[in-house]
Amino acid sequence: MKHITIRILLSALLVFILLPLTGCWSNKEIEDLALIVGTSMDLEKQEGAHEESAGQPGGQPHRNRITITNQFVTSETTGKGTKTGSSPQKAYNNVSETGDAILPTLRNMVLRIDKRAFAEHSKVIIIGEDLARTLDMQKILDFYIREQEMRPSGLLLIARNRASQTLESNKPMDIPAFQLVEMTHGHGRTTKILPPTTITKIEGKLHAGASFLLQNIVSTKGEIKFAGAAVIEGKTKKLRGFLNEKDLEGLTWIFGNGKGGLVKSVDRKTGQPIIYEVLSLKSKIKPHVNGNNISFDIKIESEGRIAEHWVVSENSIETEFLKRTEKAIEEEVERLVENVLNKLQHEYKTDVAGFGNQLRIKYPRIWKTTKKDWDQIFSEVPIKSEVKITIKDYGTSDE
Repeated sequence: MKHITIRILLSALLVFILLPLTGCWSNKEIEDLALIVGTSMDLEKQEGAHEESAGQPGGQPHRNRITITNQFVTSETTGKGTKTGSSPQKAYNNVSETGDAILPTLRNMVLRIDKRAFAEHSKVIIIGEDLARTLDMQKILDFYIREQEMRPSGLLLIARNRASQTLESNKPMDIPAFQLVEMTHGHGRTTKILPPTTITKIEGKLHAGASFLLQNIVSTKGEIKFAGAAVIEGKTKKLRGFLNEKDLEGLTWIFGNGKGGLVKSVDRKTGQPIIYEVLSLKSKIKPHVNGNNISFDIKIESEGRIAEHWVVSENSIETEFLKRTEKAIEEEVERLVENVLNKLQHEYKTDVAGFGNQLRIKYPRIWKTTKKDWDQIFSEVPIKSEVKITIKDYGTSDE
């Protein structure tokens, strides 16, 4: 009886030991994987009347096709000190394929790589300007939203000209996809970069038919730069146009979500520059409805510090100088806000600043009757802004 009990205990112990080992049943050897860390998509215009559909003969007539570029990182590309001839090997490998649908084109890419493509580490998707203007974002992103292997936290960006150029670097050991992700972290120190926009956030906006912004990037001679934002129109889900860096600064003040940033103004008395650094920022959009008339007030408040000024004849701690500086900063912020609102209302006629959402919250019945044509209505509503700047710090140079 004693031996039977020992055998039962040993059998139970063996089962408990083996159970944790089952966690390795689906393991994937890193040496056998080609990790997709970034993807770009560009429009290819074909002049022929008939093109093969996704690589299959006998396809339907197509003039526009999509070139997809995947940026792969493998155990070979990330090897330290690897040389190709006299120059170091790149830390990444870009592979491109062209087709008229996303998934078949990606499957054709398998024919050109000797490792299994693995997308769970994908960091970013970049869409080229021509593609974003031609096809709506719902169609472009449909596969990536449905695909379970794709990370919903992946970033979405718009590129001026060719998106594939943003996945190239003139520094062999840099991986452009990783570099783009790191650059988005700078939004906390400047008002010229949008907070990171993920695939998850975009999915809700696409289904709601809402207009929105995406961070715009440009590539010049292997160097990448964030430059303003792309306006995506809710009704068409296509690229409507671009905002420059100054426009994006104005929008950040309207949003009130900036964690930092600078405002450059000029002292009225001397004409010398003064730099204001944002320490805190908040904004409130208040809708008003009077009969059939809709209007908005924007109240913006910020506390900050004088980070730099060239007015050598003035003492930073003097009340008169501080009040004069606060007024100059307020006027500059009001100018930024007015300029971007003028572009959104009269040039693009697209609400990407959240005015419609505030109307929906405060006046849901009015929103139901206006949401269908909101972008057009938004282009005609009066908007007033009020800015309050408070200088709380002026550095350590003055006693």
